[in-house]
Amino acid sequence: MRLFALVALTMFAFAANSLLNRIGVASQDMDPMDFATVRTGAGAAMLWLLVMMRRGPRPAVLSIGRFAGAAALAVYMIGFSWAYITLNAGLGALILFGVLQIVIFSWAVIEGRKIPLLQWIGAPIALLGLCVLLWPTGDQPVPLGGAISMTIAGAAWAAYTLLGRTENDPLGATASNFLLCLPLVAAAMIWTGIGDMPFFGVITAIIAGAITSGLGYALWYLALPSLPTTVAGIAQLSVPVIAVAASVVLLDEPLTLRLILAGCLVLGGIGVSLSTRR
Repeated sequence: MRLFALVALTMFAFAANSLLNRIGVASQDMDPMDFATVRTGAGAAMLWLLVMMRRGPRPAVLSIGRFAGAAALAVYMIGFSWAYITLNAGLGALILFGVLQIVIFSWAVIEGRKIPLLQWIGAPIALLGLCVLLWPTGDQPVPLGGAISMTIAGAAWAAYTLLGRTENDPLGATASNFLLCLPLVAAAMIWTGIGDMPFFGVITAIIAGAITSGLGYALWYLALPSLPTTVAGIAQLSVPVIAVAASVVLLDEPLTLRLILAGCLVLGGIGVSLSTRR
């Protein structure tokens, strides 16, 4: 029961990232670059506080792998924030997870790894779901700019995930990547021009960085050693579902038949792929 509660809390935290970002940039009119910078800074502060509080050696900050991870994280942070100017919270989460699955699957093909049959079946199903979701129609078409931004964010998060496959200290690596990511995101904010910093927008960004990102990742790394890989993967499928449900209830966003159909295809395809993992 303790493990279930820990995983459930973590998934709610991950889903809350989409809602908080949507609230910050759409409802509070905070510039997306400002939001991304404040979120990254708050996340770095929280993660390094957790690293300093634990026993053991400090993680190495400066290395080639760290800079690559920080660059991928920066692209994710920027794309994620820009997308929520126009995308609904649940819709953005669904695009993010669908793109993440497709990119990781494609990279496995490029590497020449042996791919089980169910993954060959699951990935096209998830891709079909994205096509249904993003196909332009006259009935509430998905904003193109937001969809492109979230697609880039999903691809960057996939790259970040692939780069971290060999990490022995995921919490320390994440803290280091957040720290190195901060000047990259801050430079982009300065280059585009610092906008207004509404009080509640800043508070939202701090919560998204320190609590739902920083503490969320820490809780996830705490739970992961006790979870089989398949269970961990399937648990993450709940994040878009929670985001969609919460956005409908809390943000009064529409729940359309198209979104439900696409969501079933994307999450179903990912679920089929995960069923083959040990």
